[in-house]
Amino acid sequence: MSDSWSTAPSPCVDICKYKRQGRCVGCTMTKAEKDAFPQSGSAEMKRDFILRVVERVSLERNPAFWAMAYRRKCAKEGVPCPLDEAGPDA
Repeated sequence: MSDSWSTAPSPCVDICKYKRQGRCVGCTMTKAEKDAFPQSGSAEMKRDFILRVVERVSLERNPAFWAMAYRRKCAKEGVPCPLDEAGPDA
């Protein structure tokens, strides 16, 4: 598994406004999910977590907006964006 997953930042894109069922309008995560992101977890744990968020964003929001914001966050943090490896739907 690539290093981009092990260095991946949280899928939170720093909008943090909660509406529908306590989910953030930017990333679709709840406050509990944001706290549960495995900061020091394995690359596999982070990949699974992020891919679940990608799936939910694709169903509930504009996935292109979230993906653009997440890529910008990765660039700002100076880490490779794991979405570039996740495939064309991410």
